[in-house]
Amino acid sequence: MSVRGVLRARPSLRTQRRLTRVMQVLLVAIVGYGVAFGQPKAITNGGLGLFVTFIPALLERNYNIPLDPWLGVWITSAVFLHTLGSAWFYAQVPWWDHLTHALSASLIAGAGYTTLRAIDLHSDQVRIPARFAFVFIFVVVLAFGVVWELFEFGLDIVADETGISMPLAQHGLDDTVLDLMYNSVGALIVATFGQAHLTGVAERIRAGLYGTLDKES
Repeated sequence: MSVRGVLRARPSLRTQRRLTRVMQVLLVAIVGYGVAFGQPKAITNGGLGLFVTFIPALLERNYNIPLDPWLGVWITSAVFLHTLGSAWFYAQVPWWDHLTHALSASLIAGAGYTTLRAIDLHSDQVRIPARFAFVFIFVVVLAFGVVWELFEFGLDIVADETGISMPLAQHGLDDTVLDLMYNSVGALIVATFGQAHLTGVAERIRAGLYGTLDKES
């Protein structure tokens, strides 16, 4: 199968819901494990991850924005793999952190492009060239990656001062550089293929949001 064929092979809504439910059940199990054995990282990351998995359903119910089933799996997988990493895999599998950074960065890139495209569609006075969109996606992800690393650095300081275990931590300059590099990989993938596969998402989000605003006004 060609690369284009793989990108077009999206799960059905039923398959997406089944995959999401399985990952949600496992996240609940991770939170339960954290509560039973006094593991705050498992509780924090599992709880936040579980909340994020409900965002696609909340968008559809509250704002009438039906997301593509593939996007639902994408969002849920990113938080699920990160939670698994924080619970066990980060310490045991060297490349797991790289995988989750690339996947999370691709989500940030996708959200950035979708927002940019929705603005482009909303106003006839705004025209955003494809080359600018490519650069915008890259800059957004790199900037978010720097902010994230500073956030982890701040949590390290708080942990050292208070003795409280934090859900996130830095592991040296080499780890930070690798994190930013794999963030760039995720951004590059979305910047290359996102403009062909996320345009419809931006159109639905614009229609859902402005349709809701029109009804309220």
